[in-house]
Amino acid sequence: MSLLDWIVLFGTLLLIVSYGIYKTRGSKNIEGYLKGDNSLKWWSIGLSIMATQASAITFLSTPGQAYQDGMGFIQFYFGLPIAMIILSIWVLPIYYKLKVYTAYEYLENRFDLKTRILGALLFLIQRGLAAGITIYAPSIILSTILGWPLEYTTLIIGILVIVYTVIGGTKAVSQTQKHQMIVMMGGMIVAGVFVVHLLPENIGFGEAVNVAGRMGKLNLIDTTVDPDNRYTLWTGLLGGLFVALSYFGTDQSQVARYLGGKSLTESRLGLMFNGLLKIPMQFIILFIGAMVFVFFQFNQPPVFFNDAAVQEVKSNPANKQLYEETELAYQQIFEQKRDKVEALALSNSDTEVEALQADIKKLENESDLLRDKAKSIIKSTDEDLETNDTDYVFISFVMKYLPSGVIGLLLAVIFSAAMSSTASELNALASTTIVDVYKRNLNTKGSEKHYLIASKMATLLWGAIAVGFALFAGLLDNLIQAVNILGSIFYGTILGIFLVGFFIKQVKGQAVFIAAVIAQLIVLYFYFFTEVAYLWFNVIGCFAVIIISFAIQQLKK
Repeated sequence: MSLLDWIVLFGTLLLIVSYGIYKTRGSKNIEGYLKGDNSLKWWSIGLSIMATQASAITFLSTPGQAYQDGMGFIQFYFGLPIAMIILSIWVLPIYYKLKVYTAYEYLENRFDLKTRILGALLFLIQRGLAAGITIYAPSIILSTILGWPLEYTTLIIGILVIVYTVIGGTKAVSQTQKHQMIVMMGGMIVAGVFVVHLLPENIGFGEAVNVAGRMGKLNLIDTTVDPDNRYTLWTGLLGGLFVALSYFGTDQSQVARYLGGKSLTESRLGLMFNGLLKIPMQFIILFIGAMVFVFFQFNQPPVFFNDAAVQEVKSNPANKQLYEETELAYQQIFEQKRDKVEALALSNSDTEVEALQADIKKLENESDLLRDKAKSIIKSTDEDLETNDTDYVFISFVMKYLPSGVIGLLLAVIFSAAMSSTASELNALASTTIVDVYKRNLNTKGSEKHYLIASKMATLLWGAIAVGFALFAGLLDNLIQAVNILGSIFYGTILGIFLVGFFIKQVKGQAVFIAAVIAQLIVLYFYFFTEVAYLWFNVIGCFAVIIISFAIQQLKK
């Protein structure tokens, strides 16, 4: 990296953090700290909600997901706009009427204390682990790319987030997220422009789209009915709807964003803003990943994208020659394929396109076999080395092919995304810990100043836990899927509790508490012992709570 990249990277991060601290200094009470004095406008709420979702994992893993499997992942978000409408009509008015700090306060009003504590604990477990992943994901990849120790990148992200979140609370999170969102999307669009610009002279944007489409990377919709298929129209509309309802309606990291709105109308507009723009945003990021795939059809990609793992293999004399022979064979297949891909991009004959697709598919299969061979060599070198490299595809392109300054900007995107989502999570974890556990059960008569200090200490504690988890975590499969899987294990149960509370008035606290415990065990069974796609966990958990609680209540009559 050049000096300009370092200036852009750290200058961007320090400006955002400093601005957030300056604008939100001096919270005097718990309401100002946890709810931002209800001063946020709709567009701040909308950008903050989007930035909370858009973790570093989004910008590292999503392009790699499109590179590997195409743009079908977009279907995950198809239920989100519907969820925003449902929440705006039925859920937000309840929260505003009760003037709650957290979503789980409602559960005690509707059911009882133990149900509130159960909902809060499920959230704390799920979001506490997720906070560690959102720090760890960019840390391990950036440490690999920059050649820094993992501990350094983890601590840089963690400490920066903890500082401004502890000082400014909810308002600091929202203020910084506006600018982080601008940096994130601006940086990704710049990267997308460069991807197309760096293609061969005879391959313009139209030809690049031809290649992506003809090689199966632009297939957005899958209408097959298969419960084992993670991304179809139906899993997106149904499973995605339930996960969005739970995430935005019951997850405090999101609820806190719109509870800080100036009014019910501002919060509703913020949610609808997110509902309208989230799918286009994800489409852009996935499309950039598809264009990176096209770029690597004309420029030699590595057999394996994680350079650090490759260097470790090449430092082993027994495996170095074998790996280099694999690289050479991979290069020879690429050279054959490149000419056919160029012909595919420029062809207007359906017959010729079909013949070229068949030839390219055959060569791709040969390439995949060589990649598998390379992965087996990596694994034989060190069993602890990760052989899933999709999370390294986009950052590898950035570091090797983009000019100085732009590299710094894209790294700032990744750091900003990690900071924005982690800040929201820490703020939500602190809110839930203090309001639902500490203030309600352990110290009910503290002063405003006492609870303010306790909130800051809770934020600091959860920040330390998240950084600690990040320091000791092992690399998961595809990181964006890992976060979504973790959420899906718990979200369905939490959503079921809230839906019973909102719409099935005859069900009481004892019945819903027992049902929630049983439903969570059912979801864990499906996760550990079946192959059901994880998005269905949200539906299974939710309906299990509703059906079992209703049955228990009827039996008690």
